[in-house]
Amino acid sequence: MKERVEKALDEIRPLLARHLGNVEFVNFENGVVYVRMLGTCNGCPLSRLTLRAGIEGLLKEKVEGVERVEAI
Repeated sequence: MKERVEKALDEIRPLLARHLGNVEFVNFENGVVYVRMLGTCNGCPLSRLTLRAGIEGLLKEKVEGVERVEAI
């Protein structure tokens, strides 16, 4: 699972990097992917939107079994 999630996250990382941000895979458990927002994404008021509309949407589309994404 980790490899599939990382591969999908690699698709969105260039967009985050444009704003000096990044995302790190932490864990997958019971349909939930846990990530850590890094760089300028950490603490950014728009990171929740990025998480839901960008990262979660991408992972649900690309990785079977992902139901939601949570930042820790």
